[in-house]
Amino acid sequence: MSRSREVVEILARVLVDQPDLVTVTESESRDGSLIEVSAAAGDLGKMIGRQGRTAGAVRTLANVAAESEGARVSVDFVDGHD
Repeated sequence: MSRSREVVEILARVLVDQPDLVTVTESESRDGSLIEVSAAAGDLGKMIGRQGRTAGAVRTLANVAAESEGARVSVDFVDGHD
């Protein structure tokens, strides 16, 4: 597990009401890592925040963690649970 995935997972679980329903997956591509985060439908908005500010902050922290490992990362928030 990469440091950036760990950071995203911890932050996502803290932000939501149902942390057990948070799913974080990481896949590798030639451009770097892709981290996908899904949560319960009502919690997805809490992870994204007003005007995407919370999502932007999570992406920034994930990028800082990835840079410390010499990697690139992008974070996507997906609606995965009902």
